Amino acid sequence: MASRDVLKSRFLTYDKMYTHEMREQSFIEWPFREECNCTPEKMAKAGFVHCPSENEPDVACCFFCLIELEGWEPDDDPCRSEHAKRSPNCGFLLMKKDFTELTVSEFFHLEKERLKTYIRKVCYNKMAYMRDEVDHMLEGLKSQLDSI
Repeated sequence: MASRDVLKSRFLTYDKMYTHEMREQSFIEWPFREECNCTPEKMAKAGFVHCPSENEPDVACCFFCLIELEGWEPDDDPCRSEHAKRSPNCGFLLMKKDFTELTVSEFFHLEKERLKTYIRKVCYNKMAYMRDEVDHMLEGLKSQLDSI
């Protein structure tokens, strides 16, 4: 499956990930447990969802800002030193209340921001794909011209 298809399929379920329990459930096969700082509970509290791949069993993605992090170490602090450092403007991290305490208006504002992040990321990925295709086409045309 292409990376943009993976992003799309993940995103379609991420609206359910506002709840801590749903995020924590995604860490069933998480390689780090109690003796580590990056336990499933702490990862979920930081807004992460476990989204492993065949080659990378410790990939976690913030359901809100969509930042993906891998290469976790047992002492990593999922919220402070990892998520906040790499995505300081994440709407989830900036939330002042627990999800269950949000008003409908606050929730819709957050969801609008989450959707804008998703659309930006999809557009960026599509533009990068198109740039690669154009570069590939130009290389082919150049090699054809060089062979004349």
